[in-house]
Amino acid sequence: MGACNTRSDQQILIPVGPDATTISRPLLEVRGLSRSFVSKRLFGASRTVPAAREVSFRIDRGQAVALVGESGSGKSTIARLVLRLVAPDRGEIRLDGEDVLAREPRRASLAYRARVQMVFQDPFASLNPLHTVFYHLSRPLLRHRRVKAVGARKRVLELLHTVGLEPADEFIDRHPHELSGGQRQRVAIARALAVDPDLLVADEPTSMLDVSIRMEILNLLVKLKRERRLAILLITHDLASARYVSDRILVLFRGRVVEEGAGRAVVESPLHPYTRALLASIAGAGPGYPPAARTLPASRDVADSGCPFVARCPDAMDVCRAEDPRPRLSGDRLVRCHLYADDAGVQRS
Repeated sequence: MGACNTRSDQQILIPVGPDATTISRPLLEVRGLSRSFVSKRLFGASRTVPAAREVSFRIDRGQAVALVGESGSGKSTIARLVLRLVAPDRGEIRLDGEDVLAREPRRASLAYRARVQMVFQDPFASLNPLHTVFYHLSRPLLRHRRVKAVGARKRVLELLHTVGLEPADEFIDRHPHELSGGQRQRVAIARALAVDPDLLVADEPTSMLDVSIRMEILNLLVKLKRERRLAILLITHDLASARYVSDRILVLFRGRVVEEGAGRAVVESPLHPYTRALLASIAGAGPGYPPAARTLPASRDVADSGCPFVARCPDAMDVCRAEDPRPRLSGDRLVRCHLYADDAGVQRS
């Protein structure tokens, strides 16, 4: 009998096979992470907007997990919570089994920041135009005492080689404006790798790049995951990119997970209507994608009761308007939808 992975959200127990990586202790484990923001209005009362609602997931070494959803789904907020750039209202963040919020309640330590690094969305804004590539890559090396000043140039050349900027000595003294968008993003990735992190948080790392360059950056992330056993948390709105890079995909709607499963399974046989709508929005997805029979309704309304997606769902039923669905298991997939209310695989503790 397989092991079980316990979810803090509704205490769902997900059975896993004997060969699954979930048997070992994960590198990163997020439990019941929640965060809300207050939206202030010029006229009228302020309101509280939940950006993350009881989000739980885990990432093993050498594994990539993607958070997928449209703008406003909460994926970037979750990334900022994991990076300790903002504090959660409640929940746990465990790194190698240790609750980092309990150990460092106010701000992340330098040691934590070395283990969890970030690649930003915009390579144009993330690099200071006044400084050279050498400066950008040597700063974290010296700040985290990875090398002495005399050895910094050699290590920077090695980092440029790692991210495919060859010949490295032709790039090391350039300024950002002398690089293409793809080259800048490679420099940003090299900067994150400088301190030998365990986890790389990549927030829409290809969205600002030309289509022809995006696959090169995705291939680099896959290479780093495989060769360095780097764990990756990929933030993206694109299920195609998520499938290519990630072992598991979490689909987010309004701050909570509505579907989770193996990357290929989520894309090739989506269960939640919202996941299917996201796939239908991929133009010219090509072979291997389900037919785009339906598109996402234009309404941005969120229901006051029942399922938050009901106003936009093409499969809405009466129960959807009356009752908020619980997360359920359908095979090896976690899905929050009344369409799977009779699934017999759900176990409760």
